[in-house]
Amino acid sequence: MIDLHTHSLFSDGVLIPAELVRRAENIGITGIAITDHGDSSNIDFIIPRVITAADDLNRVLKNISVVPGIELTHVPPPLIAKTAEKARSLGAKIVTVHGETIVEPVVPGTNSAALEADIDILAHPGLISEEEVVIAKKKGILLEISARKGHSLTNGHVAFLAKKTGAKMIINTDTHEPGDLIDDAQAKRVVLGAGLTENDFTAMQKNAASFL
Repeated sequence: MIDLHTHSLFSDGVLIPAELVRRAENIGITGIAITDHGDSSNIDFIIPRVITAADDLNRVLKNISVVPGIELTHVPPPLIAKTAEKARSLGAKIVTVHGETIVEPVVPGTNSAALEADIDILAHPGLISEEEVVIAKKKGILLEISARKGHSLTNGHVAFLAKKTGAKMIINTDTHEPGDLIDDAQAKRVVLGAGLTENDFTAMQKNAASFL
């Protein structure tokens, strides 16, 4: 299992990066991105610290790779592209945008603005439109199938449109605390529960592996 959407105590997670990575390694996760919640107020604080943690851990760990990233969260649509560009300049290897999940008051238009920006993953995109999924396909932006309670309610919708259009997907946990991490078997069940197949899970893992 490769998980490219997790949070440490640099935002609203409960673990420091070292413990988060150790707990992930312990259940067989082979790649993990730390993508704390950010906007223009804090990305210059978060990203350098996550990079330092990732560099240190990658020098000594053999069974798991750590990727420094950011999840741009509740950023107003007109500011998403500029904030993503800033995140890249600070060294984020993965730029994710907190998509229009149906369980939070995300501003309408966030999905569309995110897909026009320089990002890698659109997290829990909710009731994303087919037109937006086509843009994701053209730009190679990964659409997230989420293992997180609430965000997962629209997995079936996302999966259906992604399969229809050929857009690429990824399975992530959106981990905030230890119990959110899942192993390979549970990740497969989440994928199957979205109406997908084990072959789709394999493709998702290949998509994720390109960031390691």
